[in-house]
Amino acid sequence: MTQQTATPSHRNTGRRGVRPPRSRGRRAMKIVLVVVVLLLIGAAGTGWWAYNHLNGNIDSVDLDQAIGVDNRPAKVPDSGQNILVLGSDSRAGANGELDHGDVSGSRSDTNMLVHIPEGRKKATAISIPRDTLVTRPECKDKNGKTVAGANRVMINSVIGTGGPACVVKTVEQMSGVRVDHLVKVEFAGFKELVDALGGVDVTLDKPIKGGLNLDAGTHRLNGTDSLKFVRTRHGYGDGSDLGRIDLQQKFMIAMLSEIKKQDVLSSPARLYKLADAGTKALTTDAELDSLKGLSDFAQSMKGVDPATMETIMLPVAYDKIDKNRVVAVEPQSGQLWEALRNDRPIPAAAKKSPATGG
Repeated sequence: MTQQTATPSHRNTGRRGVRPPRSRGRRAMKIVLVVVVLLLIGAAGTGWWAYNHLNGNIDSVDLDQAIGVDNRPAKVPDSGQNILVLGSDSRAGANGELDHGDVSGSRSDTNMLVHIPEGRKKATAISIPRDTLVTRPECKDKNGKTVAGANRVMINSVIGTGGPACVVKTVEQMSGVRVDHLVKVEFAGFKELVDALGGVDVTLDKPIKGGLNLDAGTHRLNGTDSLKFVRTRHGYGDGSDLGRIDLQQKFMIAMLSEIKKQDVLSSPARLYKLADAGTKALTTDAELDSLKGLSDFAQSMKGVDPATMETIMLPVAYDKIDKNRVVAVEPQSGQLWEALRNDRPIPAAAKKSPATGG
Protein backbone atom coordinates (compact mmCIF):
# COMPACT_ATOMS: atom_id res chain seq x y z
CA MET A 1 0.00 0.00 0.00
CA THR A 2 1.40 3.43 -0.83
CA GLN A 3 0.49 6.98 0.07
CA GLN A 4 1.32 9.93 -2.11
CA THR A 5 0.90 13.63 -1.63
CA ALA A 6 -0.25 16.39 -3.93
CA THR A 7 2.14 18.41 -6.05
CA PRO A 8 1.35 21.73 -7.76
CA SER A 9 0.26 21.55 -11.37
CA HIS A 10 -1.49 23.72 -13.96
CA ARG A 11 -5.00 22.80 -15.00
CA ASN A 12 -5.75 21.36 -18.39
CA THR A 13 -8.08 23.83 -20.10
CA GLY A 14 -9.49 21.35 -22.57
CA ARG A 15 -13.14 20.99 -23.42
CA ARG A 16 -15.37 19.70 -20.68
CA GLY A 17 -17.58 16.88 -21.86
CA VAL A 18 -20.84 15.91 -20.22
CA ARG A 19 -21.72 12.27 -19.87
CA PRO A 20 -24.54 10.54 -18.09
CA PRO A 21 -23.44 10.06 -14.46
CA ARG A 22 -24.10 6.39 -13.96
CA SER A 23 -24.33 6.47 -10.18
CA ARG A 24 -24.43 10.12 -9.16
CA GLY A 25 -27.71 9.64 -7.29
CA ARG A 26 -26.41 6.69 -5.33
CA ARG A 27 -23.21 8.57 -4.49
CA ALA A 28 -24.93 11.67 -3.17
CA MET A 29 -27.52 9.67 -1.21
CA LYS A 30 -24.66 7.80 0.46
CA ILE A 31 -23.30 11.15 1.66
CA VAL A 32 -26.62 11.89 3.30
CA LEU A 33 -27.13 8.35 4.62
CA VAL A 34 -23.68 8.25 6.24
CA VAL A 35 -24.45 11.39 8.20
CA VAL A 36 -28.00 10.36 9.13
CA VAL A 37 -27.00 6.86 10.27
CA LEU A 38 -24.25 8.29 12.45
CA LEU A 39 -26.66 10.78 13.96
CA LEU A 40 -29.37 8.18 14.59
CA ILE A 41 -27.14 5.79 16.46
CA GLY A 42 -24.76 8.33 17.99
CA ALA A 43 -27.51 10.56 19.38
CA ALA A 44 -28.90 7.70 21.48
CA GLY A 45 -25.75 7.67 23.60
CA THR A 46 -25.15 11.38 23.97
CA GLY A 47 -26.09 13.66 26.82
CA TRP A 48 -28.03 16.90 26.80
CA TRP A 49 -24.95 19.04 26.09
CA ALA A 50 -23.80 16.86 23.21
CA TYR A 51 -27.30 16.75 21.72
CA ASN A 52 -27.61 20.52 21.79
CA HIS A 53 -24.07 20.97 20.48
CA LEU A 54 -24.77 18.78 17.45
CA ASN A 55 -28.09 20.52 16.87
CA GLY A 56 -26.25 23.84 16.89
CA ASN A 57 -23.91 22.64 14.13
CA ILE A 58 -26.71 22.28 11.57
CA ASP A 59 -27.54 25.31 9.43
CA SER A 60 -31.05 25.60 8.03
CA VAL A 61 -33.18 27.52 5.54
CA ASP A 62 -36.92 28.18 5.86
CA LEU A 63 -37.90 27.57 2.24
CA ASP A 64 -41.41 29.02 2.44
CA GLN A 65 -40.08 32.19 4.02
CA ALA A 66 -37.13 32.50 1.63
CA ILE A 67 -39.09 31.72 -1.54
CA GLY A 68 -42.65 32.71 -0.61
CA VAL A 69 -45.53 30.26 -0.31
CA ASP A 70 -47.32 31.63 -3.39
CA ASN A 71 -44.19 31.28 -5.54
CA ARG A 72 -43.90 27.51 -5.16
CA PRO A 73 -45.51 24.58 -6.99
CA ALA A 74 -48.44 23.10 -5.14
CA LYS A 75 -47.88 19.94 -3.15
CA VAL A 76 -49.74 17.19 -4.96
CA PRO A 77 -51.51 14.73 -2.59
CA ASP A 78 -50.06 11.21 -2.65
CA SER A 79 -47.16 12.30 -4.87
CA GLY A 80 -44.34 11.10 -2.66
CA GLN A 81 -41.41 13.18 -1.41
CA ASN A 82 -38.81 15.19 -3.32
CA ILE A 83 -35.44 16.01 -1.76
CA LEU A 84 -32.97 18.37 -3.41
CA VAL A 85 -29.44 17.22 -2.60
CA LEU A 86 -26.64 19.73 -3.20
CA GLY A 87 -22.95 18.95 -2.92
CA SER A 88 -21.38 22.38 -2.38
CA ASP A 89 -17.69 23.11 -2.81
CA SER A 90 -16.37 26.45 -1.60
CA ARG A 91 -12.82 27.35 -2.67
CA ALA A 92 -12.62 30.60 -0.73
CA GLY A 93 -10.07 31.43 1.99
CA ALA A 94 -8.11 28.65 3.67
CA ASN A 95 -10.28 26.02 2.02
CA GLY A 96 -9.13 27.25 -1.39
CA GLU A 97 -5.49 26.73 -0.44
CA LEU A 98 -6.10 22.98 -0.45
CA ASP A 99 -6.56 22.87 -4.19
CA HIS A 100 -5.80 25.25 -7.06
CA GLY A 101 -5.84 28.48 -5.07
CA ASP A 102 -8.44 30.93 -3.82
CA VAL A 103 -11.72 31.19 -5.73
CA SER A 104 -14.50 33.46 -4.53
CA GLY A 105 -17.92 32.05 -3.69
CA SER A 106 -19.10 28.47 -3.83
CA ARG A 107 -20.37 26.09 -6.50
CA SER A 108 -22.76 23.14 -6.33
CA ASP A 109 -20.99 20.30 -8.12
CA THR A 110 -23.88 17.99 -7.25
CA ASN A 111 -27.44 19.10 -8.04
CA MET A 112 -29.79 16.18 -7.68
CA LEU A 113 -33.52 15.83 -7.13
CA VAL A 114 -34.35 12.57 -5.35
CA HIS A 115 -37.95 11.41 -5.76
CA ILE A 116 -39.30 8.94 -3.20
CA PRO A 117 -42.68 7.61 -4.32
CA GLU A 118 -45.68 7.19 -2.08
CA GLY A 119 -45.07 4.05 0.00
CA ARG A 120 -41.29 4.74 0.06
CA LYS A 121 -40.05 1.55 -1.58
CA LYS A 122 -37.79 2.69 -4.41
CA ALA A 123 -36.22 6.08 -5.06
CA THR A 124 -35.29 7.82 -8.32
CA ALA A 125 -32.47 10.36 -8.50
CA ILE A 126 -32.48 13.00 -11.24
CA SER A 127 -29.03 14.48 -11.71
CA ILE A 128 -28.81 17.96 -13.24
CA PRO A 129 -25.37 18.40 -14.85
CA ARG A 130 -23.41 21.22 -13.26
CA ASP A 131 -22.87 22.92 -16.66
CA THR A 132 -26.60 23.10 -17.46
CA LEU A 133 -27.72 26.59 -18.50
CA VAL A 134 -30.86 27.67 -16.63
CA THR A 135 -32.97 30.73 -15.99
CA ARG A 136 -32.32 31.91 -12.45
CA PRO A 137 -35.44 33.57 -11.00
CA GLU A 138 -35.36 36.61 -8.76
CA CYS A 139 -34.34 35.45 -5.29
CA LYS A 140 -33.57 36.73 -1.82
CA ASP A 141 -30.17 35.87 -0.41
CA LYS A 142 -29.54 34.85 3.22
CA ASN A 143 -29.50 38.51 4.25
CA GLY A 144 -32.87 39.20 2.62
CA LYS A 145 -31.34 41.17 -0.22
CA THR A 146 -33.05 40.76 -3.60
CA VAL A 147 -30.92 39.11 -6.28
CA ALA A 148 -32.10 39.89 -9.80
CA GLY A 149 -33.04 37.03 -12.09
CA ALA A 150 -30.82 36.11 -15.03
CA ASN A 151 -30.93 33.99 -18.17
CA ARG A 152 -28.34 31.46 -19.34
CA VAL A 153 -26.49 30.94 -16.07
CA MET A 154 -24.87 27.66 -15.07
CA ILE A 155 -26.88 25.90 -12.40
CA ASN A 156 -23.79 25.30 -10.29
CA SER A 157 -23.36 29.10 -9.92
CA VAL A 158 -26.83 29.75 -8.46
CA ILE A 159 -25.88 28.75 -4.92
CA GLY A 160 -23.02 31.25 -4.83
CA THR A 161 -25.26 34.07 -6.04
CA GLY A 162 -28.51 33.48 -4.18
CA GLY A 163 -27.88 30.66 -1.70
CA PRO A 164 -29.44 27.19 -1.45
CA ALA A 165 -33.03 28.50 -1.36
CA CYS A 166 -32.41 30.11 -4.75
CA VAL A 167 -31.32 26.72 -6.13
CA VAL A 168 -34.58 25.25 -4.79
CA LYS A 169 -36.57 28.03 -6.48
CA THR A 170 -34.66 27.55 -9.75
CA VAL A 171 -35.28 23.79 -9.78
CA GLU A 172 -38.94 24.21 -8.86
CA GLN A 173 -39.53 26.72 -11.66
CA MET A 174 -37.70 24.68 -14.30
CA SER A 175 -39.47 21.44 -13.32
CA GLY A 176 -42.81 22.37 -11.76
CA VAL A 177 -41.93 19.83 -9.04
CA ARG A 178 -42.38 20.81 -5.39
CA VAL A 179 -39.17 20.36 -3.37
CA ASP A 180 -40.17 19.02 0.06
CA HIS A 181 -36.73 18.93 1.64
CA LEU A 182 -33.27 20.39 1.12
CA VAL A 183 -29.98 18.77 2.12
CA LYS A 184 -26.73 20.58 1.32
CA VAL A 185 -23.44 18.87 2.13
CA GLU A 186 -20.25 20.93 2.09
CA PHE A 187 -17.38 19.01 0.47
CA ALA A 188 -14.94 20.48 2.99
CA GLY A 189 -16.75 18.40 5.62
CA PHE A 190 -15.09 15.35 4.08
CA LYS A 191 -11.75 16.52 5.42
CA GLU A 192 -12.83 16.39 9.05
CA LEU A 193 -14.75 13.14 8.57
CA VAL A 194 -11.75 11.42 7.00
CA ASP A 195 -9.34 12.69 9.65
CA ALA A 196 -11.77 11.49 12.35
CA LEU A 197 -11.53 8.03 10.76
CA GLY A 198 -7.74 8.20 10.61
CA GLY A 199 -7.71 8.11 6.81
CA VAL A 200 -9.46 6.23 4.00
CA ASP A 201 -8.07 3.66 1.54
CA VAL A 202 -8.92 4.27 -2.13
CA THR A 203 -7.99 2.02 -5.05
CA LEU A 204 -7.38 3.40 -8.55
CA ASP A 205 -7.31 1.40 -11.77
CA LYS A 206 -5.67 4.35 -13.56
CA PRO A 207 -3.34 7.12 -12.30
CA ILE A 208 -4.20 10.71 -11.41
CA LYS A 209 -1.84 13.37 -12.72
CA GLY A 210 -2.31 16.99 -11.71
CA GLY A 211 -3.08 18.71 -8.41
CA LEU A 212 -2.97 15.26 -6.79
CA ASN A 213 -0.47 12.75 -8.21
CA LEU A 214 -1.40 9.14 -7.53
CA ASP A 215 -0.34 6.00 -9.37
CA ALA A 216 -2.75 3.15 -10.06
CA GLY A 217 -3.16 1.03 -6.95
CA THR A 218 -4.27 1.51 -3.34
CA HIS A 219 -3.52 4.67 -1.37
CA ARG A 220 -4.43 5.78 2.15
CA LEU A 221 -5.59 9.39 1.97
CA ASN A 222 -5.77 11.84 4.83
CA GLY A 223 -8.43 14.54 5.02
CA THR A 224 -6.57 17.12 2.92
CA ASP A 225 -5.75 14.69 0.11
CA SER A 226 -9.29 13.29 0.22
CA LEU A 227 -10.68 16.75 -0.48
CA LYS A 228 -8.29 17.11 -3.41
CA PHE A 229 -9.33 13.64 -4.57
CA VAL A 230 -13.07 14.42 -4.74
CA ARG A 231 -12.33 17.71 -6.53
CA THR A 232 -10.13 16.16 -9.23
CA ARG A 233 -11.29 16.30 -12.83
CA HIS A 234 -8.37 17.35 -15.05
CA GLY A 235 -5.58 14.78 -15.06
CA TYR A 236 -7.90 11.79 -14.69
CA GLY A 237 -9.57 9.87 -17.50
CA ASP A 238 -10.77 12.17 -20.28
CA GLY A 239 -10.79 15.23 -18.01
CA SER A 240 -14.58 15.53 -18.10
CA ASP A 241 -17.01 15.86 -15.22
CA LEU A 242 -17.63 12.10 -15.51
CA GLY A 243 -14.09 11.47 -14.26
CA ARG A 244 -14.76 13.50 -11.15
CA ILE A 245 -18.06 11.68 -10.61
CA ASP A 246 -16.24 8.34 -10.79
CA LEU A 247 -13.64 9.48 -8.25
CA GLN A 248 -16.28 10.79 -5.86
CA GLN A 249 -18.14 7.49 -6.12
CA LYS A 250 -14.93 5.57 -5.35
CA PHE A 251 -14.32 7.80 -2.37
CA MET A 252 -17.78 7.38 -0.87
CA ILE A 253 -17.59 3.59 -1.21
CA ALA A 254 -14.15 3.67 0.41
CA MET A 255 -15.37 5.81 3.31
CA LEU A 256 -18.35 3.53 3.95
CA SER A 257 -15.98 0.53 3.89
CA GLU A 258 -13.69 2.24 6.39
CA ILE A 259 -16.61 2.94 8.75
CA LYS A 260 -17.66 -0.70 8.56
CA LYS A 261 -14.11 -2.01 8.96
CA GLN A 262 -13.46 0.08 12.07
CA ASP A 263 -16.85 -0.83 13.55
CA VAL A 264 -17.23 2.80 14.60
CA LEU A 265 -20.94 2.31 15.27
CA SER A 266 -19.99 0.45 18.45
CA SER A 267 -17.86 3.31 19.78
CA PRO A 268 -19.85 6.24 21.24
CA ALA A 269 -16.74 8.44 21.38
CA ARG A 270 -15.85 7.83 17.73
CA LEU A 271 -19.48 8.23 16.68
CA TYR A 272 -19.71 11.58 18.39
CA LYS A 273 -16.55 12.81 16.69
CA LEU A 274 -17.87 11.76 13.29
CA ALA A 275 -21.33 13.19 13.97
CA ASP A 276 -19.76 16.48 15.03
CA ALA A 277 -17.83 16.71 11.76
CA GLY A 278 -20.84 15.58 9.72
CA THR A 279 -23.33 18.04 11.17
CA LYS A 280 -20.92 20.94 10.62
CA ALA A 281 -21.09 20.16 6.89
CA LEU A 282 -24.92 20.12 6.74
CA THR A 283 -27.49 22.71 5.74
CA THR A 284 -31.12 21.55 5.61
CA ASP A 285 -34.62 22.94 5.31
CA ALA A 286 -36.30 24.06 8.55
CA GLU A 287 -38.12 20.73 9.05
CA LEU A 288 -34.86 18.74 9.15
CA ASP A 289 -32.67 21.17 11.10
CA SER A 290 -32.33 19.06 14.26
CA LEU A 291 -31.21 15.57 15.24
CA LYS A 292 -34.86 14.70 15.88
CA GLY A 293 -35.91 16.04 12.48
CA LEU A 294 -33.18 14.06 10.73
CA SER A 295 -33.94 10.96 12.79
CA ASP A 296 -37.69 11.10 12.11
CA PHE A 297 -37.04 11.55 8.40
CA ALA A 298 -34.53 8.70 8.34
CA GLN A 299 -37.02 6.43 10.13
CA SER A 300 -39.62 7.21 7.44
CA MET A 301 -37.06 6.21 4.78
CA LYS A 302 -36.27 2.77 6.19
CA GLY A 303 -38.12 1.01 3.37
CA VAL A 304 -35.92 2.62 0.69
CA ASP A 305 -32.86 0.63 -0.36
CA PRO A 306 -30.18 2.90 -1.93
CA ALA A 307 -28.85 -0.13 -3.83
CA THR A 308 -32.05 -0.25 -5.89
CA MET A 309 -32.16 3.48 -6.62
CA GLU A 310 -32.70 4.42 -10.25
CA THR A 311 -30.32 7.16 -11.38
CA ILE A 312 -31.16 9.34 -14.38
CA MET A 313 -29.46 12.36 -15.87
CA LEU A 314 -31.72 15.22 -16.90
CA PRO A 315 -31.89 14.91 -20.72
CA VAL A 316 -29.65 17.64 -22.12
CA ALA A 317 -28.20 18.74 -25.45
CA TYR A 318 -25.09 20.78 -26.15
CA ASP A 319 -25.83 24.49 -26.24
CA LYS A 320 -25.77 25.92 -29.77
CA ILE A 321 -23.80 29.01 -28.70
CA ASP A 322 -21.37 27.49 -26.22
CA LYS A 323 -20.62 23.81 -26.83
CA ASN A 324 -19.05 23.56 -23.35
CA ARG A 325 -22.50 24.06 -21.84
CA VAL A 326 -25.71 22.04 -22.03
CA VAL A 327 -29.42 22.85 -21.98
CA ALA A 328 -32.45 20.77 -21.02
CA VAL A 329 -33.91 19.19 -24.15
CA GLU A 330 -37.56 18.72 -25.06
CA PRO A 331 -39.75 16.73 -25.09
CA GLN A 332 -37.66 14.40 -22.91
CA SER A 333 -37.15 16.73 -19.94
CA GLY A 334 -40.81 17.75 -19.92
CA GLN A 335 -41.86 14.09 -19.88
CA LEU A 336 -39.48 13.37 -17.01
CA TRP A 337 -40.74 16.25 -14.85
CA GLU A 338 -44.36 15.38 -15.56
CA ALA A 339 -43.78 11.81 -14.38
CA LEU A 340 -42.27 13.06 -11.10
CA ARG A 341 -45.08 15.55 -10.53
CA ASN A 342 -47.64 12.76 -10.83
CA ASP A 343 -45.60 10.06 -9.06
CA ARG A 344 -45.60 7.85 -12.14
CA PRO A 345 -42.87 5.72 -13.76
CA ILE A 346 -40.54 7.73 -15.98
CA PRO A 347 -40.94 6.82 -19.68
CA ALA A 348 -37.94 5.19 -21.31
CA ALA A 349 -37.84 7.96 -23.92
CA ALA A 350 -37.42 10.56 -21.16
CA LYS A 351 -34.21 8.91 -20.00
CA LYS A 352 -32.32 9.45 -23.27
CA SER A 353 -29.96 12.40 -23.48
CA PRO A 354 -28.56 13.73 -26.79
CA ALA A 355 -25.42 14.98 -25.01
CA THR A 356 -23.31 11.90 -24.34
CA GLY A 357 -19.86 13.26 -23.56
CA GLY A 358 -16.73 14.66 -25.12
